[in-house]
Amino acid sequence: MQTRVSRRGDVDPFIVMEILRLAAQAEAAGRHVIHMEIGQPGTPAPEVARAALGTAMGQGSLGYTESLGLPALRQRIAGLYRDWYGVDLDPDRILVTPGSSGGFLLAFTSLFDPGDRVGIANPGYPAYRQILKAQGLEPALITTELSDGYQPRPDQIEGAGLDGVLIASPANPTGTMLDHDALKALIEAAERSNTAFISDEIYHGLNYQGRCTSALEITDNAFVINSFSKYFSMTGWRVGWIVAPPNHIDRVNKLAQHMFICAPHASQIAALAALDAADELEANRATYARNRDIVLKMLPKAGITRFAPPDGGFYVYADISHLGDDSLTLARALLDEEGVAVTPGHDFDPVRGGSTWRLSYAASTADVEEGMARIARFTERRAR
Repeated sequence: MQTRVSRRGDVDPFIVMEILRLAAQAEAAGRHVIHMEIGQPGTPAPEVARAALGTAMGQGSLGYTESLGLPALRQRIAGLYRDWYGVDLDPDRILVTPGSSGGFLLAFTSLFDPGDRVGIANPGYPAYRQILKAQGLEPALITTELSDGYQPRPDQIEGAGLDGVLIASPANPTGTMLDHDALKALIEAAERSNTAFISDEIYHGLNYQGRCTSALEITDNAFVINSFSKYFSMTGWRVGWIVAPPNHIDRVNKLAQHMFICAPHASQIAALAALDAADELEANRATYARNRDIVLKMLPKAGITRFAPPDGGFYVYADISHLGDDSLTLARALLDEEGVAVTPGHDFDPVRGGSTWRLSYAASTADVEEGMARIARFTERRAR
């Protein structure tokens, strides 16, 4: 007799892991691989954050914190909303989570019942679909277009029979961003349809064309999820936060008590210190801005011209259909022939992803320059 299985565990693989496996094999064989496939900042956690954790570890054990998170950290996060957006946020609405993934689990569980339909942009971050499926929810893919920056339109939300909608700005994989008016129009469309609104703001701080707009500038009724992973260069520390509507914070807190107890104390100590590292963090952003300029300059030289210019984050989502009809096969060939790892679009768009790559420019500037030169050599051969 075989052990029974749940349909909720029937999630899709993360196809980029195949590229990572092949890249690791190439590196083990002595090849120099340029990593443009993963959303991993090429910069370390801020120096002051690492130092703060070392000091804290020398002072005693780091046990449980309250489930909401360290009060001092929540106060400082509230201060971030005042400084960045001019929003006066009650720290009691903030819950520190084990990465943004913990925030999505808490938001989805507090908002939705099994079978509810939650709209997400297609292309979009693949974990959205898989977390929703694992919770017995139905991911409703909203087909977005290059002409709209791959962002949903209000008419795709209003009257669409959605119980919720999740919007990312800047978005993964595209890096495109919604300005205040565009985000407001989406929120209002959701409100008119009694559709819960979740705003993924994990790439805030990494903006190059105008400033990022938080949903909290427009409404108190949205769930806002953020993390120290990207702007603060703390991916492996697994610490983020959620801002819940006033009528949800008690529910979210109780859920967190049972699901996680608390976010890692050590990571919270480091995150608190990272909020004082503005100069270092802005220097990191300047590096990504230079890398972005290199990619945008060199993509057309490589014959890749169909993409939405990224406003933030550190990705470009590019149409490479002129090179072939399977982005995974092409990504394997690029890695084999030129030693550059990129992410096939299959992960982000299960329908049209065979014609796209996501390129990350989070690596060092030297690697990004060399990676784009290698991509140009690859595309020149393929275009002949």
